Amino acid sequence: MMLLSKPKRKRGYKKERILRVLLSNKRDITKYRVAKEAEVSEPWCRDYTSRLEKKGLLDDTIVLNYEEMYSEWEDVHIKSSSIEVSLQNTLKMLRKSRSTYALTTYKAENLHRGFLFPSVTDFYISISEREKWLDIIEDKGLIGGGDTRIRLNDEHVFYGKEKADGFITVSIPQLILDLRIEGGPCKEAADKLIDRYHGVD
Repeated sequence: MMLLSKPKRKRGYKKERILRVLLSNKRDITKYRVAKEAEVSEPWCRDYTSRLEKKGLLDDTIVLNYEEMYSEWEDVHIKSSSIEVSLQNTLKMLRKSRSTYALTTYKAENLHRGFLFPSVTDFYISISEREKWLDIIEDKGLIGGGDTRIRLNDEHVFYGKEKADGFITVSIPQLILDLRIEGGPCKEAADKLIDRYHGVD
């Protein structure tokens, strides 16, 4: 199997993009704008958001139930292509890197909130830089058994990316999704982030 294989464009990406935009925007946003931000057709966006409204998750574009919206996202999520590697001082490498990347799970949560110990460094890379990272792994790393996981997914995963302590992380909604999928104590960290980011009582 090809290492870090390029993700095939699937219908599920459209749903993920729409959910990512809806959960990332705290201001009033039209369905037309959601479609533009998600880079999907407006009719497709209206069809999917209408289905979310029928489920009681949305009122137009206003999220009514954050927990269930994230559950919806988990249901339609397409798993990233990933590789587990051992690299010497991954964070130092990223801090100096000019590559497109975004930290997620443990390290990203630690930077934003500090509930989790950053035992694993997970980050997304750009599809266009896949070969570059494979060269870095071949030159400076070992495959398997490491504390670094490099992920490849739809480029929209970088939507709303943030900066924290000199590092680039995914958006908080993307981080919440990734933590929920990781499970265990990460799920508890995700719940805390939902409360903090979305202002859920």
